[in-house]
Amino acid sequence: MISRQMAGRDLHMTIFIPTPLRPYTAGQEAIDIMASTISGALDHLTEAHPELRRHLFTDEGKLRAFVNLYLNDEDVRYLPAREATPVAAGDTLSIIPSIAGGCSSVSVR
Repeated sequence: MISRQMAGRDLHMTIFIPTPLRPYTAGQEAIDIMASTISGALDHLTEAHPELRRHLFTDEGKLRAFVNLYLNDEDVRYLPAREATPVAAGDTLSIIPSIAGGCSSVSVR
């Protein structure tokens, strides 16, 4: 098993693309990436699919507030190094857009 201590080496991982963003990845639901960190994986992803960048990042290059990332089911926002977290071979990164909306009031009969 390869440990996270191998930071600096690019390792094979899979990024899962949510349905609303698949038009920007030619319909792919999962993309295999070689990277050493979460941010490196996102860089490779958006280099391969440039139209995806504006949906994930602000003009300043920050991850958009409504984009949630999960590394192997762990919320990246709560990892000590966040997007700088090293990845291991076989890791998965899920992109989960926040969903807003709904009814502003509830009617009870």
